[in-house]
Amino acid sequence: MTRILVGPFNRVEGDLEISLDLENGLIQSAQVNSPLFRGFEQILVGRAPLDALAIVPRICGICSVAQSAAAASALADAMGIVPTPNGLLARHLIQATENLADHLTHFYLFFMPDFARPAYAGRHWHGAVAQRFAAVKGDAATEVLPARASFLKLMGFLAGRWPHTLAIQPGGSTRAITAGERIRLLALLREFRGFLEKRLFGDSLAAVSQLASKDQLLAWAAGRAGDFPAFLEAATDLGLDRMGRAYDAFLSYGAYKLFPAGTWQGSQAAAFDPVAIDEDTTSAWLATGQPRHPAQGETVVDAAKPEAYTWCKAPRYAGQPYEVGALARQVIAGHPLLLDLVQRDGASVMARVVARLLELALVLPAMESWVQALQPGEAFCAHGDMPDDATGTGLVEAARGSLGHWLSIKRGRIERYQIIAPTTWNFSPRDSNALPGPLEQALVGLPAGEGAPPTVQHVVRSFDPCMVCTVH
Repeated sequence: MTRILVGPFNRVEGDLEISLDLENGLIQSAQVNSPLFRGFEQILVGRAPLDALAIVPRICGICSVAQSAAAASALADAMGIVPTPNGLLARHLIQATENLADHLTHFYLFFMPDFARPAYAGRHWHGAVAQRFAAVKGDAATEVLPARASFLKLMGFLAGRWPHTLAIQPGGSTRAITAGERIRLLALLREFRGFLEKRLFGDSLAAVSQLASKDQLLAWAAGRAGDFPAFLEAATDLGLDRMGRAYDAFLSYGAYKLFPAGTWQGSQAAAFDPVAIDEDTTSAWLATGQPRHPAQGETVVDAAKPEAYTWCKAPRYAGQPYEVGALARQVIAGHPLLLDLVQRDGASVMARVVARLLELALVLPAMESWVQALQPGEAFCAHGDMPDDATGTGLVEAARGSLGHWLSIKRGRIERYQIIAPTTWNFSPRDSNALPGPLEQALVGLPAGEGAPPTVQHVVRSFDPCMVCTVH
């Protein structure tokens, strides 16, 4: 048995290292290490509850809106208030803008550059893909960066700024939209739709969203111009539709009132029960005890713990590891394309990327309808009083998956604040039952080491790690 260390990874938010045990060039086991501790959960203790709205967005510059939304939802729960209809629509729009921009960034700037590697120089598609997607130098960057920047102008109207907006509040949004601004929002959405249909898909969003099986997907992509078809050609040639399978167990908190909350395992969907979540610290440099629900969670550092190998806790649902993300959302929502991909080949690298791009086609039309439903002149934010003693839970979906905030307030101050980020679910370590997390399981059996293709990188990037959220 040989052990190698892969990392630090480039094009990843934060620090990531993976230890791989190899035999005959194949991975027998993996240990995923989040090596940088940041301590946001401790920073929040003792502060005024509303301070969380200014602090938690600083956990991450990529998904700061998701952190804001989770905090605002937890505070609203503690205060017993419900956002106004306008405020809820504005929040959906702000979150969706960040999530769709993240999907675009992941595909073009984080994931596709790996196909330009010299290791694939003999493949028939390599020349065109390298010219289009090579890091920094590829043609795609000069198109996607302006398209992304224009799309993110939505944030100026909706949230005042991005990242780290303070517009999202427990009762909705402080940024009221006027009738004139609503017209400009629709124009920006139409512009972004044009980029997606012309450059990414080479077809209408409606046609993409209606693809219902793997066979339909590949037949649709054959001979079609567009960056998504180019990905499908390369991924199919490399067998990425059959690599990167973990447990085929999925969890989602539900997003935008568009995709439902739930779980999925063994071809069976089930209702989501928030009480069934707990966190195990067996393999983390944190004090070990019985697994705890995050509402009673603790973050106590034990940096000398001999059996530990990461700062990441191990979230479990009903005692089992679950995968979160766009693939989980779409499988639980029952989209026929993703159900077919998973039921055929399991949760693969290709299925995860397809799910993220499918969400671009599904969510953008919903955003257009949300803008049209806004009622200028009506309230965008409800108001309420913060109790001296309360608890609250905020569950949202970031681009990478399920994000939860749990807080308790005592004598007007934060007594406890616990966070489970999407990468905490997907990159979790072994628990007290020695069960690996989803990524650790997905790497088993893959080739690695000297002379191996960059398959490990494809699998890791298909989960799109955000390590700064993981080590909050």
